[in-house]
Amino acid sequence: MTAPSTTAPATHTGRDGKGIQVTEPAMKQLAALMAQQGAGKVLRVGVRSGGCSGMSYTMDFVAAEEIRSDDERYTYEPADAPSFEVVCDPKSLLYIYGMQLDFSTALIGGGFNFTNPNASQTCGCGSSFAV
Repeated sequence: MTAPSTTAPATHTGRDGKGIQVTEPAMKQLAALMAQQGAGKVLRVGVRSGGCSGMSYTMDFVAAEEIRSDDERYTYEPADAPSFEVVCDPKSLLYIYGMQLDFSTALIGGGFNFTNPNASQTCGCGSSFAV
């Protein structure tokens, strides 16, 4: 019997090596969700005012036609699934650039988790932060 691995999960960045880091479990979950959305969708990530700590993360699938000219665009290429695109507006990107997106199947605290190096304070809910 082998000991459980304590290494950090592998992360992926956009094709250009920049943007939001996405762990392997999050890549698999996003690829599965993207397949359910159908063709012509992209994942929009961002921040908005509100939440326990002042700002909260947003993630939603939107039609590709909703990509704005000033949006940053990142293409992610999972190993066993079609590539998908993530877009983020420039204002949000100031707060989340370099953030790591992970996914957990744990019964308590499961779902998407954000690790943001730009956050000075985070809330226990895991979906809000302050800078």
